Amino acid sequence: MSYSLQEDEIAWLNFFVLLVSSAIFLHFYVLSAQPASLEKRVGPRAYDLCARYRFVSSIFMFVAMGSYIAYYFYPLPGVPLPRTFPWPWWMSALAAAFIGIPCSYLMWLGVKDAGEETMHPKKDHALYGGIYTLIRHPQGAGEMPLWWSIAFLLNSPFLVIFSFVYVPVWLLMLLAEERDLVIRYGKPYVEYQKRTGFIFPKRKDETKQKKAR
Repeated sequence: MSYSLQEDEIAWLNFFVLLVSSAIFLHFYVLSAQPASLEKRVGPRAYDLCARYRFVSSIFMFVAMGSYIAYYFYPLPGVPLPRTFPWPWWMSALAAAFIGIPCSYLMWLGVKDAGEETMHPKKDHALYGGIYTLIRHPQGAGEMPLWWSIAFLLNSPFLVIFSFVYVPVWLLMLLAEERDLVIRYGKPYVEYQKRTGFIFPKRKDETKQKKAR
């Protein structure tokens, strides 16, 4: 009885860590994505501050991922869901790979083409090329679905459902970044928004219509 109670306490503690680390991760990422806005208040050191915020955000993202793994061993008591899916684990692993491989590749392309800006924004950095000519946020588009990949790999129905929480989290982060990029680059970024999709490529006819306006 005492051992079961202890497991329940660990499960609730882990879930609390998951929620708090996700909130801190979101908070610091939003801060890190606004160097141009921050520069108006603190001057040129804003870009170094944002790099530190991005580093802190990354730490708490990995803490949240660790809580995902811990959830497999300490699931919340009383959740009206089975601990694992009814099918063999290899089927969940296949789903994880189906999501994870292309999304990881997309994220890698974004990191490669953004260069040091991935972790350290620079005031004098030009607009990106490569994959960024097709979509404006390849890192976010690739990284967000990886929560589902981890959840399937852990074979957890609860985590697959919980992963939907990260959709608005990522959307808030990307929108905060967009607002600051408009301040940072001005009209060239607004034109870039018109011809380039947010997280999905725009159709050619859609791009032509916006250019004609």
